[in-house]
Amino acid sequence: VQLVESGGGLVQAGGSLRLSCAASGDAFSNYATAWFRQAPGKEREFVVAISPSGATTRYADSVKGRFTISRDNAKSTMYLQMSTLKPDDTATYYCAAAYQRLTIVVFTRDTQFDYWGQGTQVTVSS
Repeated sequence: VQLVESGGGLVQAGGSLRLSCAASGDAFSNYATAWFRQAPGKEREFVVAISPSGATTRYADSVKGRFTISRDNAKSTMYLQMSTLKPDDTATYYCAAAYQRLTIVVFTRDTQFDYWGQGTQVTVSS
């Protein structure tokens, strides 16, 4: 499966952005997916994951209550609605996918994902 992120940009602290991850090449409903991010000089970190059906989600503590993940399997697209953004959210955001037929399973470790997008930059100014 191929993944392409979009929606990044420059936003002031407290603002919002919505990222999209468009998938192609296979049935999107067969994949558990997630968002990761990497800031300059830091390791890639888990942000949020969603199961193939969308029924199960898992959030990093740092984004709980501010970010919302969703997916539309009919459109082969995953979304990340980010609100109340902080300068610490500045990073390149990557979507990832892992083949998983169990519809409620989520993965949260980057080593569990086989497919990655090219990333989209999010910059939050103070």
